[in-house]
Amino acid sequence: MKKLTSIFLLLGTTLLFAQVDSLEVKTNKLDEVILNSTRIDLPLSEHSRTIQVIDASDIQKSGAPNVVVLLQQISGIDIRQRGVEGMQADLYIRGGSFDQTLLLIDGIKLEDAQTGHHSLNLIPPIDLIERIEVLKGPAARIYGQNAFTGAVNIVTKAAGSGANNLTVQRGSYDQYHLKSTLQTKGKQGGILGHFSYNTSDGYRHNTDFINRNYFVKGNYKANDVPINFIGYFSDREFGANGFYATPSATEQYEETEGSLVALSAVKKTEKSIFKPRIYWRRSQDMYVFIRDNPSVYRNLHITNKAGVALDYSLFSSLGTTGIGIDFARVGISSNNLGDHSRNMTTIFAEHRFLLFGDQLDITPGIAFNNYTDFGTHFFPGIDFGFAFNTQFRAYGNVGSTYRIPTYTDLFYSDSTTIGNANLKPESAVAVELGLRYTGSMFSFSAAYFNRNSEDLIDYVKDTEAARWEANNIQEVTTGGFEFESIFKYTFSIHPQSFRLGYTYIDDEVKGVTEYNFSRYSINSLKNHFTLRSFNQWSNTISSGIVLKVAERTLGEPYTVLDFNAQWASPNKAFRITFLLNNLFDEVYTETNLVPMPERNGSLGVQFSF
Repeated sequence: MKKLTSIFLLLGTTLLFAQVDSLEVKTNKLDEVILNSTRIDLPLSEHSRTIQVIDASDIQKSGAPNVVVLLQQISGIDIRQRGVEGMQADLYIRGGSFDQTLLLIDGIKLEDAQTGHHSLNLIPPIDLIERIEVLKGPAARIYGQNAFTGAVNIVTKAAGSGANNLTVQRGSYDQYHLKSTLQTKGKQGGILGHFSYNTSDGYRHNTDFINRNYFVKGNYKANDVPINFIGYFSDREFGANGFYATPSATEQYEETEGSLVALSAVKKTEKSIFKPRIYWRRSQDMYVFIRDNPSVYRNLHITNKAGVALDYSLFSSLGTTGIGIDFARVGISSNNLGDHSRNMTTIFAEHRFLLFGDQLDITPGIAFNNYTDFGTHFFPGIDFGFAFNTQFRAYGNVGSTYRIPTYTDLFYSDSTTIGNANLKPESAVAVELGLRYTGSMFSFSAAYFNRNSEDLIDYVKDTEAARWEANNIQEVTTGGFEFESIFKYTFSIHPQSFRLGYTYIDDEVKGVTEYNFSRYSINSLKNHFTLRSFNQWSNTISSGIVLKVAERTLGEPYTVLDFNAQWASPNKAFRITFLLNNLFDEVYTETNLVPMPERNGSLGVQFSF
C-alpha cells in the first residue's frame, strides 16, 4: 500500500499542472521523420504498420544510460537482462524469442548466426544515436529472415553534427564509466570518434564487468552523393553468475567481441532513390563454466557475416516501386559447433498504390530467399491504410514470416543438450489492425495483432536421463493488443510530456507431442504497463520518472520505478545527471531466475566543448 501511495504521489506531481498553460502549447509543425531503412522512404505518419520512433530529444529526456534501459521503457518490448548495464540481455518483441527479433544499425542487419543471445552485444553508445525505429510485427518481407516478430533499427548521428564532449560517471557497485566523443566538420563532410570504458565490481558475487566501445563514423559528399563509413568495435568481459544453465552455476564467465565495418551511399533524383551498402560483421564469444578453471568446460565461437545490399525506389504515376537485393556469406568456426558456412540471397519487391485522392494506400510485396543449406522460400505480404485526414489513420497488414535455425540449434552439444542438423525453419502468418492519431498536444496508437506460428523449435526427450534434443514440434498462436499515448503540455512556459503504454499478450500452445519431457516454456510479458513522465522545471533543471509494471505468463508480477534528474548550465557546456533505479527496492527476475539489482544509482558529469 505504501508503494502504491508513493507512486501516485509522484505521478500526481507530474500531472498537477497538466491543465495549467496547456493551451499555450505552440502548434508549429516540425519536419516529420522519414523512415529510410527500407526500400520505400515514407514519413512515419504514412506507414501502415506499428512503428515507434524515439528521437534524440526523447533519448535525452529519458535519462536512460544505454539503449537496453531505453527500450525497456516501451510497452511490447521485452528486454530480459542478466545483470546490469545490458551486459548480457535478450531482445523480444510481442512474445517472440530473442532469435526472432532483428537488430539493425543504419539499416544494416546484424543478426548473429550462432545465437540471438548476441543481438544486443553490438549497440552504439546512446550519445551517438539520432533515433531508434521500432517496428512491431512480422517484417520478413521488409528485412528478410530473423525479423520474425519485429525489428529495431538504430540510426546514428551524422559526423560533425554535435559538440565534442567528455563524460565521467560514478555509480553503485563501484561502477566507473568514462566516455568521450570528438568530431569535426568540413565543407564536404565530417568525422566522429568515440571511446567509452565502463567497469563495475558487480552487484553480487561474480557479476563484475568491463565494457569497452570504439566507434568511428565518417560522412563525405561526392558530387552531391552522401557517403557514410562506420567502424565499430565493442568488447565485454563479465562474470556470469547463474546467467546460463542453472542458478547454482555461480562461477560462469564470458567474453564477447563484436565489430562492424560498413560503407553506404544514397543517390537521389526526382524519380528514384538508389541505396547501396557493403558491410562486414564479426562476433566472438568465449564461455567457460568455471571462471578460475577453464579446462573443465570452454566454448569459443567466431562468426562472420559479409554482405552487399542494393535498394532502389522508383516514383511513377502508378505509385512507388521498391526493389532490393541482399547477398551475404555467413560462417562460423567453433570448438563445439564445428566449422560451417552458407550463402544467403534475398530479393525484395513491393509497390505502393495510392487511391481515392491518396487517402487509401495498398502495398503488396514479396521476399524471395535462397540459402545454400535451407533451399528457397517465398514470403508474401500486404500493408494497407486509410487516412481520414492528416492526423488520423487506420491501417493493417498481413504477412508470412520465418526464421532459419541458428548454428546453436543445429549443432550444439554438451552433457545435457544436443542440437539437430535436420531442423526446419520456423514459420508464421501474422495479422495486424491498428489506429493512429497524431496531434500537436496529444497522440495515440492502438493495435490488435495475431500470429500463428508453426515448426517452432523445442528441446525434448523421452526419458529423464536422456539429453535434451532440438525438434520442430511446437505450434503457438499469439494474440494481443497494445496502446500507446503521448500528452504534451506546458507549465510556466516550460515543455512537459507524459507517455503511457500497455501491451497484453496471450499465447496458446497447440498440439500434443509424443515426447515425455519438454523444455519449451512460453514466458511472455502477458501484461506490460509503462509510464514515462518528463518535467522541465526551469531553463536548467529537469527530471523524469519511469514506471514499469510487468506480469509474465510464468512468475509473479513486479513493479519497478526509476527516477532521473538533470542540471544543465545555461550555455549547455556542463550537464550533471542523477539516476536512481528500482526506487522501491523491488525483488524480481527477468530471466533464468537471475535476481536483478536492488536500489542503485549513479551520478554523471558531462563537459561539452
